[in-house]
Amino acid sequence: MDQQTTRALPERQRVTDDAETIASIGERMRELRRAKRVTLARIATETGLSIGHLSQVERGISVPSIRHLQLIATALGVKIGWFFDGPDVASAAERGVIVRADRRKKLNYSGLGLTDYLLSPNLSGKLELLLCELDPGAESGTDYYSHEGEEAGIIIEGALELWVGDNRYLLVAGDSFTFASVTPHRYRNPGRSLTRIVWVITPPSF
Repeated sequence: MDQQTTRALPERQRVTDDAETIASIGERMRELRRAKRVTLARIATETGLSIGHLSQVERGISVPSIRHLQLIATALGVKIGWFFDGPDVASAAERGVIVRADRRKKLNYSGLGLTDYLLSPNLSGKLELLLCELDPGAESGTDYYSHEGEEAGIIIEGALELWVGDNRYLLVAGDSFTFASVTPHRYRNPGRSLTRIVWVITPPSF
């Protein structure tokens, strides 16, 4: 196998993984909606999103922004954390306490260039711990969003542009933040390299 082919394999694998993640979000949305016997029309009415867009999300054609996924989750009576993908394969002794690096559940907004890894064992406690990775130029969406609770984080790598209410902040590796989650907020990676953030939300309302 030549060097060019060797380099191409990871990229093809990433494309495959992204496609599977998009499909996973849509499949879980469709399964829950059908289980609750809720129509797309009703979800559209409650979220303000078009039936066409919701249908594309369910079919894995379109990736919702964080704000849109939040609206969909609320309409279905769950939190965004419900869409995290990955099996619970922890041993009996570690379950509810330990999360191994290779067993993290993830929520990949591949169309946004953003991936959240769940660092806390589950979302049943009072704390939600995330590792958030943003590709260069990736953002949570152009719309502000809000939810109950408080959140805080520290930039591990790269830079983060953070809007909280009317204020805009530029943070770099080593900087940290905290704010009330009810304040409308959004964020993006303004740099040319990957941004990694350890993010804490309490209670797990996201």
